[in-house]
Amino acid sequence: MAILVATPAMILPNVSSDASQIALLMSFFAAALIFIEYFSTYPSIIEFRYAPPFNRLRFIVVFITVFTLASIERGLTEPNALTGLLRAIGTLAGNALDFPYSPIRLVIIALPADAAIADVSFVRTSAGLAYALSMISLGVFYFMVRARDWPARNGAFNVWVNLPLFDPTAGGDVLPRLNRDGRLNIALGFLLPFMFPAFFNAISELANPLQLTNPQTLIWTVVVWAFFPAGMIMRGIAMIRIASMIDENRKRAYAVAQGLQPV
Repeated sequence: MAILVATPAMILPNVSSDASQIALLMSFFAAALIFIEYFSTYPSIIEFRYAPPFNRLRFIVVFITVFTLASIERGLTEPNALTGLLRAIGTLAGNALDFPYSPIRLVIIALPADAAIADVSFVRTSAGLAYALSMISLGVFYFMVRARDWPARNGAFNVWVNLPLFDPTAGGDVLPRLNRDGRLNIALGFLLPFMFPAFFNAISELANPLQLTNPQTLIWTVVVWAFFPAGMIMRGIAMIRIASMIDENRKRAYAVAQGLQPV
Protein backbone atom coordinates (compact mmCIF):
# COMPACT_ATOMS: atom_id res chain seq x y z
CA MET A 1 0.00 0.00 0.00
CA ALA A 2 2.86 2.38 0.76
CA ILE A 3 4.36 1.69 -2.67
CA LEU A 4 0.98 2.29 -4.32
CA VAL A 5 0.56 5.72 -2.72
CA ALA A 6 4.16 6.72 -3.46
CA THR A 7 4.22 5.41 -7.05
CA PRO A 8 3.29 8.68 -8.84
CA ALA A 9 5.86 10.64 -6.86
CA MET A 10 8.54 8.04 -7.67
CA ILE A 11 7.78 7.79 -11.39
CA LEU A 12 6.75 11.30 -12.41
CA PRO A 13 9.59 13.66 -13.38
CA ASN A 14 10.15 17.07 -11.82
CA VAL A 15 8.26 16.35 -8.61
CA SER A 16 8.83 19.05 -6.01
CA SER A 17 10.32 18.22 -2.63
CA ASP A 18 7.12 19.29 -0.86
CA ALA A 19 5.02 16.95 -3.01
CA SER A 20 7.46 14.12 -2.36
CA GLN A 21 7.29 14.66 1.39
CA ILE A 22 3.49 14.71 1.33
CA ALA A 23 3.44 11.50 -0.74
CA LEU A 24 5.86 9.86 1.71
CA LEU A 25 3.70 10.88 4.67
CA MET A 26 0.52 9.60 3.02
CA SER A 27 2.20 6.32 2.07
CA PHE A 28 3.25 5.70 5.68
CA PHE A 29 -0.26 6.54 6.87
CA ALA A 30 -1.87 4.15 4.35
CA ALA A 31 0.57 1.37 5.21
CA ALA A 32 -0.05 1.81 8.95
CA LEU A 33 -3.82 1.74 8.43
CA ILE A 34 -3.71 -1.49 6.44
CA PHE A 35 -1.24 -3.10 8.86
CA ILE A 36 -3.37 -2.28 11.90
CA GLU A 37 -6.57 -3.41 10.17
CA TYR A 38 -5.28 -6.78 9.00
CA PHE A 39 -3.35 -7.65 12.15
CA SER A 40 -6.07 -6.63 14.62
CA THR A 41 -8.31 -9.27 16.14
CA TYR A 42 -11.53 -7.37 15.56
CA PRO A 43 -12.52 -5.75 12.24
CA SER A 44 -13.15 -2.04 11.91
CA ILE A 45 -13.65 -0.60 8.40
CA ILE A 46 -12.03 -2.82 5.74
CA GLU A 47 -14.50 -5.31 4.33
CA PHE A 48 -13.93 -8.84 3.01
CA ARG A 49 -10.48 -9.13 4.57
CA TYR A 50 -11.00 -12.90 5.02
CA ALA A 51 -12.66 -13.43 1.63
CA PRO A 52 -9.78 -13.39 -0.86
CA PRO A 53 -9.14 -12.36 -3.54
CA PHE A 54 -11.71 -9.52 -3.30
CA ASN A 55 -9.32 -6.90 -1.88
CA ARG A 56 -6.34 -8.28 -3.77
CA LEU A 57 -8.12 -7.84 -7.09
CA ARG A 58 -9.00 -4.23 -6.30
CA PHE A 59 -5.47 -3.44 -5.13
CA ILE A 60 -3.81 -5.02 -8.16
CA VAL A 61 -6.02 -3.21 -10.67
CA VAL A 62 -5.61 0.16 -8.90
CA PHE A 63 -1.84 -0.31 -8.74
CA ILE A 64 -1.68 -1.18 -12.45
CA THR A 65 -3.74 1.90 -13.26
CA VAL A 66 -1.64 4.27 -11.14
CA PHE A 67 1.61 2.84 -12.52
CA THR A 68 0.34 3.02 -16.11
CA LEU A 69 -0.91 6.61 -15.86
CA ALA A 70 2.29 7.75 -14.17
CA SER A 71 4.37 6.00 -16.85
CA ILE A 72 2.37 7.63 -19.64
CA GLU A 73 2.93 11.05 -18.07
CA ARG A 74 6.64 10.34 -17.71
CA GLY A 75 6.76 9.30 -21.35
CA LEU A 76 5.80 12.81 -22.42
CA THR A 77 9.25 14.04 -21.39
CA GLU A 78 11.28 10.80 -21.23
CA PRO A 79 9.78 8.50 -23.88
CA ASN A 80 10.71 4.84 -24.25
CA ALA A 81 9.18 1.68 -25.68
CA LEU A 82 7.11 0.89 -22.59
CA THR A 83 5.62 4.36 -22.21
CA GLY A 84 4.89 4.47 -25.93
CA LEU A 85 3.04 1.15 -25.78
CA LEU A 86 1.04 2.19 -22.71
CA ARG A 87 0.15 5.52 -24.29
CA ALA A 88 -1.01 3.77 -27.47
CA ILE A 89 -3.23 1.43 -25.45
CA GLY A 90 -4.63 4.32 -23.42
CA THR A 91 -5.29 6.39 -26.53
CA LEU A 92 -7.12 3.48 -28.12
CA ALA A 93 -9.26 2.98 -25.01
CA GLY A 94 -9.98 6.70 -24.65
CA ASN A 95 -11.02 7.13 -28.28
CA ALA A 96 -13.20 4.03 -28.17
CA LEU A 97 -15.03 5.14 -25.01
CA ASP A 98 -15.28 8.83 -25.93
CA PHE A 99 -18.76 8.99 -27.44
CA PRO A 100 -21.70 11.32 -26.69
CA TYR A 101 -23.02 11.10 -23.10
CA SER A 102 -20.32 8.61 -22.08
CA PRO A 103 -18.50 9.09 -18.75
CA ILE A 104 -15.30 9.86 -20.67
CA ARG A 105 -17.01 12.63 -22.63
CA LEU A 106 -18.40 14.12 -19.41
CA VAL A 107 -14.92 14.18 -17.86
CA ILE A 108 -13.56 16.02 -20.90
CA ILE A 109 -16.42 18.52 -20.76
CA ALA A 110 -15.53 19.19 -17.10
CA LEU A 111 -12.13 20.54 -18.15
CA PRO A 112 -11.65 24.33 -18.32
CA ALA A 113 -12.71 25.89 -21.60
CA ASP A 114 -9.18 27.18 -22.23
CA ALA A 115 -7.50 23.78 -21.70
CA ALA A 116 -4.81 22.96 -24.23
CA ILE A 117 -5.42 20.27 -26.82
CA ALA A 118 -2.54 18.21 -25.41
CA ASP A 119 -4.09 18.34 -21.92
CA VAL A 120 -7.49 17.28 -23.26
CA SER A 121 -5.88 14.39 -25.13
CA PHE A 122 -4.01 13.27 -22.02
CA VAL A 123 -7.16 13.45 -19.88
CA ARG A 124 -9.05 11.41 -22.49
CA THR A 125 -6.27 8.81 -22.54
CA SER A 126 -6.07 8.59 -18.74
CA ALA A 127 -9.83 8.45 -18.19
CA GLY A 128 -10.36 5.92 -20.96
CA LEU A 129 -7.63 3.60 -19.71
CA ALA A 130 -8.76 3.81 -16.07
CA TYR A 131 -12.40 3.22 -16.97
CA ALA A 132 -11.49 0.25 -19.19
CA LEU A 133 -9.42 -1.31 -16.41
CA SER A 134 -12.26 -0.81 -13.93
CA MET A 135 -14.63 -2.62 -16.30
CA ILE A 136 -12.11 -5.44 -16.65
CA SER A 137 -11.91 -5.76 -12.85
CA LEU A 138 -15.70 -5.98 -12.67
CA GLY A 139 -15.70 -8.70 -15.32
CA VAL A 140 -13.02 -10.68 -13.49
CA PHE A 141 -14.88 -10.41 -10.17
CA TYR A 142 -18.19 -11.42 -11.75
CA PHE A 143 -16.43 -14.46 -13.25
CA MET A 144 -15.07 -15.34 -9.80
CA VAL A 145 -18.57 -15.16 -8.32
CA ARG A 146 -20.35 -17.10 -11.04
CA ALA A 147 -17.73 -19.59 -12.20
CA ARG A 148 -15.41 -19.90 -9.18
CA ASP A 149 -18.21 -19.86 -6.57
CA TRP A 150 -16.72 -17.01 -4.53
CA PRO A 151 -16.57 -16.90 -1.51
CA ALA A 152 -17.82 -20.44 -0.83
CA ARG A 153 -14.57 -21.99 -2.09
CA ASN A 154 -12.72 -20.30 0.79
CA GLY A 155 -14.72 -22.10 3.48
CA ALA A 156 -17.24 -20.69 5.92
CA PHE A 157 -18.05 -17.01 5.47
CA ASN A 158 -18.15 -14.90 8.64
CA VAL A 159 -20.48 -11.93 8.08
CA TRP A 160 -19.26 -10.03 11.15
CA VAL A 161 -15.56 -10.22 10.21
CA ASN A 162 -15.99 -9.60 6.50
CA LEU A 163 -18.74 -6.96 6.74
CA PRO A 164 -17.86 -4.93 9.84
CA LEU A 165 -19.93 -1.95 8.67
CA PHE A 166 -23.06 -4.10 8.24
CA ASP A 167 -24.99 -4.82 11.45
CA PRO A 168 -27.06 -8.02 11.01
CA THR A 169 -28.89 -7.33 14.28
CA ALA A 170 -30.01 -3.80 13.41
CA GLY A 171 -33.57 -4.97 12.76
CA GLY A 172 -35.50 -6.96 10.22
CA ASP A 173 -34.51 -9.99 8.24
CA VAL A 174 -30.92 -9.91 7.06
CA LEU A 175 -31.72 -11.22 3.56
CA PRO A 176 -33.86 -8.28 2.35
CA ARG A 177 -31.36 -5.85 3.85
CA LEU A 178 -28.40 -7.47 2.09
CA ASN A 179 -30.24 -7.58 -1.24
CA ARG A 180 -31.41 -3.98 -0.83
CA ASP A 181 -27.95 -2.69 0.08
CA GLY A 182 -26.41 -4.70 -2.76
CA ARG A 183 -28.78 -3.30 -5.38
CA LEU A 184 -28.28 0.22 -3.99
CA ASN A 185 -24.50 -0.13 -4.28
CA ILE A 186 -24.77 -1.40 -7.86
CA ALA A 187 -27.09 1.45 -8.86
CA LEU A 188 -24.86 4.10 -7.30
CA GLY A 189 -21.81 2.51 -8.89
CA PHE A 190 -23.34 2.88 -12.34
CA LEU A 191 -24.45 6.46 -11.70
CA LEU A 192 -21.38 7.91 -10.00
CA PRO A 193 -19.14 8.08 -13.12
CA PHE A 194 -21.79 10.35 -14.65
CA MET A 195 -22.36 12.36 -11.46
CA PHE A 196 -18.70 13.07 -10.58
CA PRO A 197 -18.06 15.43 -13.54
CA ALA A 198 -21.20 17.42 -12.65
CA PHE A 199 -20.01 17.63 -9.05
CA PHE A 200 -16.61 18.76 -10.30
CA ASN A 201 -18.20 21.54 -12.33
CA ALA A 202 -20.24 22.68 -9.33
CA ILE A 203 -17.13 22.80 -7.12
CA SER A 204 -15.22 24.68 -9.83
CA GLU A 205 -17.89 27.36 -9.95
CA LEU A 206 -17.80 27.86 -6.18
CA ALA A 207 -14.05 27.73 -5.66
CA ASN A 208 -10.86 27.75 -7.67
CA PRO A 209 -11.00 25.11 -10.39
CA LEU A 210 -9.17 21.88 -9.66
CA GLN A 211 -6.10 21.54 -11.79
CA LEU A 212 -6.67 18.26 -13.63
CA THR A 213 -3.70 19.14 -15.80
CA ASN A 214 -1.40 18.66 -12.78
CA PRO A 215 -0.07 15.10 -13.20
CA GLN A 216 -0.49 13.83 -9.63
CA THR A 217 -3.87 15.51 -9.22
CA LEU A 218 -5.02 14.05 -12.51
CA ILE A 219 -3.87 10.53 -11.65
CA TRP A 220 -5.58 10.34 -8.27
CA THR A 221 -8.72 12.11 -9.49
CA VAL A 222 -9.09 9.69 -12.39
CA VAL A 223 -8.39 6.68 -10.15
CA VAL A 224 -11.06 7.76 -7.66
CA TRP A 225 -13.51 8.54 -10.48
CA ALA A 226 -13.03 5.14 -12.12
CA PHE A 227 -12.53 2.74 -9.22
CA PHE A 228 -14.71 4.10 -6.43
CA PRO A 229 -17.87 3.35 -8.46
CA ALA A 230 -16.42 0.03 -9.62
CA GLY A 231 -15.69 -0.86 -5.98
CA MET A 232 -19.29 -0.07 -5.06
CA ILE A 233 -20.57 -2.35 -7.84
CA MET A 234 -18.25 -5.13 -6.66
CA ARG A 235 -19.50 -4.64 -3.10
CA GLY A 236 -23.09 -4.81 -4.30
CA ILE A 237 -22.45 -8.03 -6.23
CA ALA A 238 -20.71 -9.50 -3.18
CA MET A 239 -23.57 -8.62 -0.83
CA ILE A 240 -26.17 -10.14 -3.16
CA ARG A 241 -23.99 -13.26 -3.42
CA ILE A 242 -23.77 -13.50 0.37
CA ALA A 243 -27.55 -13.11 0.64
CA SER A 244 -28.02 -15.99 -1.80
CA MET A 245 -25.62 -18.16 0.26
CA ILE A 246 -27.54 -17.42 3.45
CA ASP A 247 -30.81 -18.23 1.70
CA GLU A 248 -29.41 -21.55 0.43
CA ASN A 249 -28.21 -22.48 3.92
CA ARG A 250 -31.62 -21.64 5.37
CA LYS A 251 -33.43 -23.79 2.82
CA ARG A 252 -31.02 -26.64 3.48
CA ALA A 253 -31.55 -26.34 7.24
CA TYR A 254 -35.34 -26.27 6.80
CA ALA A 255 -35.21 -29.34 4.56
CA VAL A 256 -33.11 -31.24 7.10
CA ALA A 257 -35.44 -30.21 9.94
CA GLN A 258 -38.50 -31.36 8.03
CA GLY A 259 -36.83 -34.65 7.17
CA LEU A 260 -36.12 -35.34 10.84
CA GLN A 261 -39.69 -34.71 11.92
CA PRO A 262 -41.67 -37.90 12.66
CA VAL A 263 -44.30 -38.85 10.12
